Amino acid sequence: MIIEAQGLTKTYQSKSGPVHALAGLDLQVPRGTVKALLGPNGAGKTTVVKMLTTLIRPDAGTAVIDGIDVVRQPKSVRRIIGVSGQYAAVDENLTGFENLEMVGRLYHLGGAAARKRAQELIDLFELTAAGNRPVKGFSGGMRRRIDLAGALVINPKVLFLDEPTTGLDPRSRIALWDVIKRLVADGTTVLLTTQYLEEADQLADDIVVIDDGRVIAEGTSDQLKAQIGGHRVVVALVDSADSGAARDVLARYGSSAPSVSTDGRGIEVAVTDGPTALQNMLADLRAAQINLHDAGMRRPTLDDVFLRLTGHKADLSATDDDSDSTPKLSKRAQARRAQASAANTDPSDLEKVK
Repeated sequence: MIIEAQGLTKTYQSKSGPVHALAGLDLQVPRGTVKALLGPNGAGKTTVVKMLTTLIRPDAGTAVIDGIDVVRQPKSVRRIIGVSGQYAAVDENLTGFENLEMVGRLYHLGGAAARKRAQELIDLFELTAAGNRPVKGFSGGMRRRIDLAGALVINPKVLFLDEPTTGLDPRSRIALWDVIKRLVADGTTVLLTTQYLEEADQLADDIVVIDDGRVIAEGTSDQLKAQIGGHRVVVALVDSADSGAARDVLARYGSSAPSVSTDGRGIEVAVTDGPTALQNMLADLRAAQINLHDAGMRRPTLDDVFLRLTGHKADLSATDDDSDSTPKLSKRAQARRAQASAANTDPSDLEKVK
């Protein structure tokens, strides 16, 4: 295992009382794999990343990365990791190339080596045409690529990605997934936090589901989906008066009780064999002379997983899971702090580099 954590605990104090961001979380990540932390905002995902990347200390528990203790040897840990947070940690007034060169110099690569590495990453992330333009003119997808490139300046053994595609359009998200897949193919270990089951489907070898600061489930994407039924069959009725009879039909083949929409026209049920169940349901509905507007099946969603595992839906509109009282900084100050933290450098040194 390249990452091993046991009993990680973190409690913040707020005006309403203590907030338990982590409550004894255990985590193991095999070398050369992608582990996804799946959960809603407030589950503790970002707190885990900040802890493993030495930005905050646990109140209790231990964490080791490639044999190095995160709490006792933070400087050594920073030399082997790369971090890309929820928001692009770039200086908007610098060009893409200058941002990457600055990170390289913060890592003490030297001027020539930093410029060479910056150009390599510009080419790798297909930003050659835009590399000499100020970042403030970049699209959201381009900013994320520059930020991810900055996390790779030292070819880290472990790459931490905290919700890397949040806010991106589908095309930009798929492009970033392709980049991450290439990195893993070259031997990088990735710890990924995400709200999107589809993203975990695409990238992760294994998924850890967390809620309220604890691990509540772990396994592959298919294993987790199997816990709530491999598919969901959904029907839309022409007449809500048929709701009771249709519900009885779906219940015959479902792996759990069907759910009915508030207007009585929509009915959904989890099933273990989607195609066969759908065929049988349609035959029985036809025999019962129940008319449908539509019928089909879908894969489970994040809400489906969380509804079964926790008894509530994932609140994707909530605030982030960091409840500490850290002062709010300007975007540029946040970028400087993130860049400096990644390179184990005092933020004031960024002015010297520039």
